[in-house]
Amino acid sequence: MPRTPVHRLGLCALALALALNACATRPGEDDPEGLAEYREANDPFEPTNRVMFEVHEAIDRAVLQPITEAYRDVLPQPVRTGIRNLLGNLRSPVILANDLLQGNISRARVTLARFMVNSTLGLGGLLDVARDWGVPGHSEDFGQTLAVWGAGEGFYMFVPLLGPSSPRDVAGQGVDFVFNPLTWLGQGILVDVAGWSRLGLTVVDTREALLEPIDQLRATSLDPYSTLRSAYRQRRGYEIRNEEDRGRVVGPSGVTGFGQGVTQPEPAPAQTPAR
Repeated sequence: MPRTPVHRLGLCALALALALNACATRPGEDDPEGLAEYREANDPFEPTNRVMFEVHEAIDRAVLQPITEAYRDVLPQPVRTGIRNLLGNLRSPVILANDLLQGNISRARVTLARFMVNSTLGLGGLLDVARDWGVPGHSEDFGQTLAVWGAGEGFYMFVPLLGPSSPRDVAGQGVDFVFNPLTWLGQGILVDVAGWSRLGLTVVDTREALLEPIDQLRATSLDPYSTLRSAYRQRRGYEIRNEEDRGRVVGPSGVTGFGQGVTQPEPAPAQTPAR
């Protein structure tokens, strides 16, 4: 599978952010409240990040949202649920690798058991049989692993399509790309078609889950950029501490930009075949 344009775009945006000198002005020592707020935001490239946010908004409104709404209108809920289950199952090897790297053997057992059950009894992952049996899944990525190992977050950044991020999470996504067995399937038309199809479905599925939350964010927030920044940090904190139950959120592979911070609705129950 070739490196996706989303990953290339993320690297380019990071280089742009480092190259530009449009940094947020640091308050002086005579403004302790402003200085504390500046340090808490940890967003020294805020002017550039806000431009990237507006670029993402334009792409989303013009392309992603209309496609996603058509996807929801055309495909019935059971089909969309099956696609979501399948995409989650395909990510199990990445989650398992990070469970092990964090030394969390109990969660690694859960991930492996879910993968084996859903890949067989769940028709390759279309059905989440393990969840029906009381074994819910969880999300892990190498960004979380770096945090567990003590790596700092770094400055805040916003990458169009990828969304809220940090140098630690960008590096983590690169390592997760290497961890993914689908990366090493080789070359060929079928492999390329499978890779691009998975990417496209991941984008649309993630965005479809967030149609209502994003509409609400746009309608109610006076500053969606700041709201998203705060939600992203809160979500990552929950995930690093393995507190996913405090908010159903899209994992770090949410490539629709908002997926890094906006709460996602509870997944629909898996559809089971009629007996």
